[in-house]
Amino acid sequence: MAAGDTPDTLPPTPPIVRLKKRPDFLAAAKALTCARGGVVVQARHRGDGSPLIRVGFTATRRIGGAVVRNRAKRRLREAARVVAPLHARPGCDYVVIARGGTVSRPWAPLLDDMKSALIRLAADLSASLGEPPPQRLQTRPD
Repeated sequence: MAAGDTPDTLPPTPPIVRLKKRPDFLAAAKALTCARGGVVVQARHRGDGSPLIRVGFTATRRIGGAVVRNRAKRRLREAARVVAPLHARPGCDYVVIARGGTVSRPWAPLLDDMKSALIRLAADLSASLGEPPPQRLQTRPD
């Protein structure tokens, strides 16, 4: 928070909605991609003028059986719940894909992977749309 900001004066975070339809996942697969540690994130700007952030999650069979895939997706959903409001770009769709180490990766590095992927994709989306890079939120006081 900047000096003088209180929780009441911070801008509201855009609503986050889950992606559930296959065409949305396929559209994101054709857009920008960033791989970090235990996660791969794909992002695309929808261009519909809506401030919603939409996020979908997937894990392939290479990750493991159903139990392991579900555990990986649960971890990714929670990581996105924590990180996406701060670093995801409004008006974009994100697909978060589990990698082999997602289930066994410690929690803090998994959050760092998600955060760095979202920051990188936000910068890449801004560059592709010809906009100035987004302002980074300060998460700790200096």
